[in-house]
Amino acid sequence: MDRIIIRGGNRLQGRIAISGAKNAALTLMPCALLTDEPLTLRNLPRLADVDGFGHLLNQLGVSTMVEGAHPTDFGRVMTMRAQRLTSTVAPYDIVRKMRASILVLGPLLARAGEATVSLPGGCAIGNRPIDLHLKALEALGAEIELAAGYVKATAPKVNGVARLPGGRVSFPIVSVGATENAIMAAVLATGTSVIENAAREPEIVDLCNCLLAMGASITGIGGETLTIEGRDRLHGATYRVMPDRIEAGSYACAAAITGGAVDLVGASAADMRATIAALVSAGVSVEERGDSLFIQASNGLKPLTLSTAPYPGFATDMQAQFMAMLTQAEGASLLTETIFENRYMHVPELARMGADIQVTGRSAVVRGRTPLVGAPVMATDLRASMSLIIAGLAAQGETQVSRIYHLDRGYERLEEKLQGVGADIERLGDG
Repeated sequence: MDRIIIRGGNRLQGRIAISGAKNAALTLMPCALLTDEPLTLRNLPRLADVDGFGHLLNQLGVSTMVEGAHPTDFGRVMTMRAQRLTSTVAPYDIVRKMRASILVLGPLLARAGEATVSLPGGCAIGNRPIDLHLKALEALGAEIELAAGYVKATAPKVNGVARLPGGRVSFPIVSVGATENAIMAAVLATGTSVIENAAREPEIVDLCNCLLAMGASITGIGGETLTIEGRDRLHGATYRVMPDRIEAGSYACAAAITGGAVDLVGASAADMRATIAALVSAGVSVEERGDSLFIQASNGLKPLTLSTAPYPGFATDMQAQFMAMLTQAEGASLLTETIFENRYMHVPELARMGADIQVTGRSAVVRGRTPLVGAPVMATDLRASMSLIIAGLAAQGETQVSRIYHLDRGYERLEEKLQGVGADIERLGDG
């Protein structure tokens, strides 16, 4: 199994190209199921999860063709076509590896009138049930049956054709994935649907904009209430995946912990306001430069009090990276995790490197300016992996990060990008 070796102490300086967003890409790809015409996605990141989702789409009858980067993008171009669906089943062996597979449920149901998807179960950062997905689909007119570890959703038949009638969905709590499934299910419904307390993440906006390009009718985009008028069919489109705000924030933390100066090319400040506000509060200079963000940390880091929250609040996907950065702040920081109940598994690994962190329930106190020393550490999930990379960049000596397949799920060409700004980092295989 591959591992990453970091010899810390180098100040990061230079330019890092920000890739297309993983979370957006995995939401846009299932849109191909909603039409029999080609959907082309530009700026698609080269990631294990993107490849895995492409494999799932292939099993459902979607053809995929991958090309090199578009002249104005960093990532690949993928053209998908679901001219004829050959299956409406997402099997366990794929869904268990990638929770995003649940996002085929809504579009399959909308297009084919039925969908059978394995229950994904829990994950390393906590239990993430899909009850809100199912209740949303029921509100849109679906019948739901759970059996043998699978959820089967069917639409009622009208004149022999199975189609969702649409309806009103009111989420008791904000759910990104459930909002995405509800939107994709509603765009081909026979009537008008209203989604209340919808998630407002930039990736949701990206999904809606892609669906608009395909001929959908959606109003209220970016707000808490979406109104969707169902269409008889959608057409193909070409759409550019938004830049990855979490990747950009992660590299900003990497620059900050090393006292560096890095230009994040392609980053969108509009999608990162909470992250930028936290960086500025920590004493990091953030400057918008057209299509990039310039990050500079030359006067030390200040402690923070942060609490994760749904967008536009501080993202849970940035908590681990900020925790690593704050180990070098002048004073004690308080972080509170409100989204997932088990998202501090990186803490023992950071402690192995010398970090002073005390966890009580969902809160963690990080006492800063403790010297970090390189050590063998193990990644537990995607964002935890990045927190160990960030800590390793500031640690004295050599840090060895194992189980880096987590990183490959969400960070494209990580070693290459960090090497390009001065990090001493390399990937080694077992051989």
